Amino acid sequence: MAFDSLRAFVEALDRAGELQTVSAAVNPHLEISEITDRVVKAGGPALLFTNVQGSAFPVLTNQFGSRRRMAMALQTSGLDEVADRLRALLDLSVPAGLPQRLLKLASLAPLANAIPRTQSSGSVQDAVIEDPDLTKLPVLTTWPLDAGPFITLPLVITQDPQSGTYNAGMYRMQVYDEKTTGMHWQRHKQGRAHAAKWGARIPVAVAIGTDPVLTYAATAPLPPVLDEFAFAGLLRGSPVKLVRCKTLDLKVPADAEFVLEGYVDNTDLREEGPFGDHTGVYSLADRYPAFHVQCITHRRDPIYPATVVGKPPMEDAWLGKATERIFLPLLQMVVPEIVDMNLPVEGGFHNLAIVSIKKSYPGQAKKVMNALWGLGHMMMLTRMLVVVDDDVDVQDARSVAWFVLNNLEPQHDVVMMPGPVDDLDHGSYTQALGMKIGVDATRKGADEGYTRQWPPDMDMDESTRALVDARWHEYGLHGLASLAPDDWSGQGPAAIARLARRRRSS
Repeated sequence: MAFDSLRAFVEALDRAGELQTVSAAVNPHLEISEITDRVVKAGGPALLFTNVQGSAFPVLTNQFGSRRRMAMALQTSGLDEVADRLRALLDLSVPAGLPQRLLKLASLAPLANAIPRTQSSGSVQDAVIEDPDLTKLPVLTTWPLDAGPFITLPLVITQDPQSGTYNAGMYRMQVYDEKTTGMHWQRHKQGRAHAAKWGARIPVAVAIGTDPVLTYAATAPLPPVLDEFAFAGLLRGSPVKLVRCKTLDLKVPADAEFVLEGYVDNTDLREEGPFGDHTGVYSLADRYPAFHVQCITHRRDPIYPATVVGKPPMEDAWLGKATERIFLPLLQMVVPEIVDMNLPVEGGFHNLAIVSIKKSYPGQAKKVMNALWGLGHMMMLTRMLVVVDDDVDVQDARSVAWFVLNNLEPQHDVVMMPGPVDDLDHGSYTQALGMKIGVDATRKGADEGYTRQWPPDMDMDESTRALVDARWHEYGLHGLASLAPDDWSGQGPAAIARLARRRRSS
């Protein structure tokens, strides 16, 4: 069963040995960030700080910071399993026989979970504060040059005034004073599109501390036709429960830890930033509209969740990897020749995408580049696309590097394309507009103007490999690991040494 609240997820992390409680007094100004950064990079557990200076509320960090915890959040043994469930839902084929059709109908039953359920009350309204004070929340100041404390895991909830559709986006919020924050919704975000339709004053609710699937959904690059509540219901296998706000005509997650109710004033533009970002540098100050808080509701004894972003790998690496696996079936629906995709953590998930394709005609790699750049939300901001053949493991950086460096002829294989880039991309000479680069590292033939014979890859034949495997101990080399060269693929020197020691000891 899905976790119906952040509280339930925290309890599950504790039972699984994936949570460390820190009872020592800690400062939300830089100290919690430094602790969390070290723990994340060491592959450590989620952290619950129960003695935060200046606040009565505990702080949770690193809840998604490992493959295991990300899988736990999605209630699955592996991220590809979630993708397989979505792939089954996206299968629009009609079976021929009656039994197969009945099975097909049964497989579509989870679609009902996409419809949220509104209830009359929820635990998020255990306490209602009509004279709110944001400074009582343990909002973190993460890096030394940050302009102030930032709320980093908010679900910013807006509604299209024309269609009535909801959006729950994750946009950082700099706390200015007791009742005001910045609202960093960039020009490509759906929340900003809703704001443009409202005009000067936009009703906004901010949920902080939702169940882990809904928190993930707020980070996912969904098309406007699918809202985050519906997507979370599909992933959870149960509908999201909503409750109406106390002061707004908006619905919010019934079991969130906190909800901030108020409005964004498009005429009240203020300097927001700098902020130490996932790019590993500070995103510079810019002008964004202010969010005015009119009411705060929260659960009894709430937990304040935060994420620390910075130089990778950080916690957001696993949110990004979840998106990579879950959205692969959607990409394959539109670009069916795609076999696999890797969004490397080091690329910040929008600076580099490596895609393998089943190539069947000349120019296909360039066709895939244009298709992906034209898809909008998920891929349109990707700065570099690398396309390789289907037999290349895109998850193996060493193999990819070998094929790219060996197969590239820049004059013919590199594409330069102007277009939109992320607002946080400091490499582009103009904000939000820059050049993208596509690299066709697939094998070429005469049909693509390659006038020579493409050389075959060097691989030992299977019978010889099997013979050597079987006779390894006869050679007197039993003190060495019996590994074919391919088994070292993608391993750094330290990992290779550890692997060899394990093989020798076994």
